[in-house]
Amino acid sequence: MSRPTVSAAEYPIVPGFHPDPTVCRVGEDYYLAHSSFEYFPGAPVFHSRDLVSWTRIGNILDRRGQFLRGDGRPSGGIYGSTLRHHDGRFYFVTTNVGDAGSGQTIVSTEDPAGVWSDPVFVPEAVGIDPDLAWDEDGTCYLTWTGAVNGENGVWQGRLDMKTGTFEAPPYLVWQGTGLAHPEAPHLYRIGGRWYLLLAEGGTERGHAVTIARADRPEGPYEACPHNPVLTHRSTPHPVQNTGHADLVETADGGWAAVYLAVRPGGFTPSFHVLGRETFLAGVDWVDGWPVVDENRYEFTPDDTAFEDDFTAPSLGPRWVSPSSEPAKIASPRPEGGLDLREPGDGSPGLLCTRVTDLRWEAEAVFSGSGRFEVRIDDRHRYGLVFADGTVRAEARIGGVRADLGAAAVGSGTAEGSTVDGHAIGGDVVLRLAAVECEAETMTAYGPDDIVLSVNGTELARLDGRYLSTEVAAGFTGRMLGVGAAGSEPSVLHRFRYTPG
Repeated sequence: MSRPTVSAAEYPIVPGFHPDPTVCRVGEDYYLAHSSFEYFPGAPVFHSRDLVSWTRIGNILDRRGQFLRGDGRPSGGIYGSTLRHHDGRFYFVTTNVGDAGSGQTIVSTEDPAGVWSDPVFVPEAVGIDPDLAWDEDGTCYLTWTGAVNGENGVWQGRLDMKTGTFEAPPYLVWQGTGLAHPEAPHLYRIGGRWYLLLAEGGTERGHAVTIARADRPEGPYEACPHNPVLTHRSTPHPVQNTGHADLVETADGGWAAVYLAVRPGGFTPSFHVLGRETFLAGVDWVDGWPVVDENRYEFTPDDTAFEDDFTAPSLGPRWVSPSSEPAKIASPRPEGGLDLREPGDGSPGLLCTRVTDLRWEAEAVFSGSGRFEVRIDDRHRYGLVFADGTVRAEARIGGVRADLGAAAVGSGTAEGSTVDGHAIGGDVVLRLAAVECEAETMTAYGPDDIVLSVNGTELARLDGRYLSTEVAAGFTGRMLGVGAAGSEPSVLHRFRYTPG
């Protein structure tokens, strides 16, 4: 069955929790990276030849020396970043807000799908959303949002890349149009001028993209008379919170922009559950200013379904852990599957993958014991716990915990049983699904319902609004997590995800 063509104005090029996109091009190859907050490995990186079909090629920050755990709190960790190519190398600069002493973190490589360098830290640059740009003489400019000597704003400094120190004191540059939270600066040299792109209005419904230009990196800057150049605020558009953009010159000499946005649903004020996703627009230059064409790109989305029996010698890059490390939680078995364990480091002890669709079904096949949940963070999650021959459905919403139902499964289903054509022997199939909301009243209408079941028996059906950013707060999106439970060994044999 063929998949329908969609507009990039209404459907993300990278769906699910992939915020703060940053893009660069080398020849005909495009590379895209994202913030990842408390999840490790951090900063997922993708490759494309056409800007609309993206393949994940790894995680930039895959060693703890690059991404210090710090306080490990939800929505901490790796914030907004910039990915650039200069003089034969790729550079990635980001903020680890969980580690107060790092300032900004810079890593580099010749191959973005390979190993990235040990970090250079810039402790003098306190704040978030750093950017790197170079002038014709090779001088490197670090621009970021933060504070210097107690003064908040968008700052810039000439950086010694080898030492992580500034060659002269940093200085304030353009502070935006006056909207709240000017941040996410990106600096470009285009057509003999310097352009400074910002996100303003906060990363919620008021989000917007603004731009200014100058003859020198430090300014003074002239604001675009048509600011904001991109926003959906106060419109009925199904995609909202548009902002945090990055520009790229295309291989054919045109221009494009990647930006973050959300797809809210349910009754007012609407609720987004997948986090901030990555969208694409065309860009034209008119009188020296960018004009965004949101409807330029149409494409057929890639299939998001996958199945993993964990027969590979190592975990694929989709598997990450909140405030811990996958290697501390899961070990591949010689015959396939994973042995799961509690890491003992105070983290949730979960191996996670991103939810990428508004409607979906996922199943985890265990033996012995195990747990399977869908979560926004530690305090907003629904899940199933298999231990001592029983599966329990449970929920946590803020400070409230609830046990919702249970089923005795013994050692699992009968030998020779199958689920959707797969032999499952004596294993237990835990299943989560996001389905259409069954609201009794208009005000109960949410983005979806979450159904929790075991071996085909439904144990609970829960309101999806409580696993949304509007309720949970923070910067992440829904994740599916598996982990150990109970006193018996926890063995995960198979994991399957299917869009609805």
